Amino acid sequence: MAPQKRTAFPKVLIERDTDSEQSSSDDDEEEEEEDPPSEEENEEKTEVFNDSIKKGKSPITISLKKVCKVCKRTGHEAGFKGATYIDCPMKPCFLCKMPGHTTMTCPHRVATEHGVIPAPHINTQNPVEFIFERQLRPRITSIKPAYVIPDQVNCAVIRYHSRRVTCLEFHPTNNHILLSGDKKGQLGVWDFAKVHEKTVYGNIHSCILNNMRFSPANDGTIYAASSDGTISCTDLETGISSSLMNLNPNGWQGPGSWRMLYGMDINSEKGVVLVADNVGFLYLVDSRSNSQTGKAIMIHKKGSKVVGLHCNPLQPDLLLSCGNDHFARLWDMRRLEAGSALASLKHRRVVNSAYFSPFSGTKILTTSQDNRLRIWDSIFRDLDSPSREIVHSHDFNRHLTPFRAEWDPKDPSESLAVIGRYISENYNGTALHPIDFIDINTGQLVAEVVDPNITTISPVNKLHPRDDVLATGSSRSLFIWRPKKFDVAERLDTRKIIVVGGDAKKRGKRSKDDYDDDSDDDRFSLKGKNVKVTKSGKQTTHRKAKR
Repeated sequence: MAPQKRTAFPKVLIERDTDSEQSSSDDDEEEEEEDPPSEEENEEKTEVFNDSIKKGKSPITISLKKVCKVCKRTGHEAGFKGATYIDCPMKPCFLCKMPGHTTMTCPHRVATEHGVIPAPHINTQNPVEFIFERQLRPRITSIKPAYVIPDQVNCAVIRYHSRRVTCLEFHPTNNHILLSGDKKGQLGVWDFAKVHEKTVYGNIHSCILNNMRFSPANDGTIYAASSDGTISCTDLETGISSSLMNLNPNGWQGPGSWRMLYGMDINSEKGVVLVADNVGFLYLVDSRSNSQTGKAIMIHKKGSKVVGLHCNPLQPDLLLSCGNDHFARLWDMRRLEAGSALASLKHRRVVNSAYFSPFSGTKILTTSQDNRLRIWDSIFRDLDSPSREIVHSHDFNRHLTPFRAEWDPKDPSESLAVIGRYISENYNGTALHPIDFIDINTGQLVAEVVDPNITTISPVNKLHPRDDVLATGSSRSLFIWRPKKFDVAERLDTRKIIVVGGDAKKRGKRSKDDYDDDSDDDRFSLKGKNVKVTKSGKQTTHRKAKR
């Protein structure tokens, strides 16, 4: 038997960081002062390289140097380490996007109202503002009521969805019904008063469920817009669904032709469902005939996503849209056509959401990807620039549902908004991501809601329109928050915590969907004692379940 020829492996070169490397600035200096390699070293490297080429193999270089995930350069690291965000020295502050300081020392992080000019008193100076004062101001109470903050987890369902939660909606008449949609297109119906009564419909959409709205004529019917290009109309009792519109009737024909639906709202006066797609078009669907009416209208830059639509609560003919073209736009539906926007509100980056105020409909609140909340105090005034800009951490990565600041629908002063926070904070050595309640008139942080058991990011938050309840979608789980009560009987009971699909996790197995989603794992542990969560001298008591 002929001897087998031994295969020569390519030479492996290992690059290491020196112990003296501390920062990128030090690295640059060391690179400049470093002595050039000797001729013997150069000859040795050349021989290794030539020998590898002759044998048909090039040398393999393995680098053990630190690589920054932000700028992709070596010699330094940036990103989260526990609850601390380390800034890249090549980039400006991650929070306010301004150079000269780091995120940990950013003045906007220390005080959310930094640089915010409080809302001025409106003096009637012209006929339009006179009408505004006479007709709309009486709807807003002159005495600002005290804020009631839901700051304690009352019940929860862990790993309720198979993918991350993307939207939430409360039932218009039943105070204890919460609807949720997820990245897989599933629609969940949860009665959080009975906790264990929950239903998930998985056959309505095939991918991300982006928006939901209840039918004004029937509170048992829900409309939903999905990234599969369809609008569904679903009966919540039976789960029977019908498709009102399908932008991809021929199925998948490649990413260039695939249409997705994002923004959605309902004009109750006209009986029209409004929905927008990922290339800038608006579609109108008659809710009575369940069919599209008219042609698609381009309302944003061609090729950009229209991620939000909102009809004015008092004048439904006024439509507010926002998209990836860095604009939020105001429209009159009575003369809706391309290029006919009443106003274009310019932003520096993508606009995640835009909403009219819930009572008067005269204010506008937008959330932009540049870590800014912007407020326009009156739609009757000059809309070229916002009344205020509030710096807030919500510049997220692509594996999260976008953060959206939403008004408190029960606040008659129209000054309270809720939004989740992206940058984590250190609470007794644990990295937690608070849910922030912000006074949009002054920029002050009214409250930051945390629970030591919830270590995931909470980008989806919805305040109840009638009760003092906050619903949160964090990763695949749902949480119900209520105001803290000191009665022992009101403490969180383990019977109000449902864990769904926990067996696979205990065995150490993860499905393909878990890896594919790339969102934080659900971690909710019950340790049985009252815990004080301390941050920056503040103390908040959070009651945990007793075993």
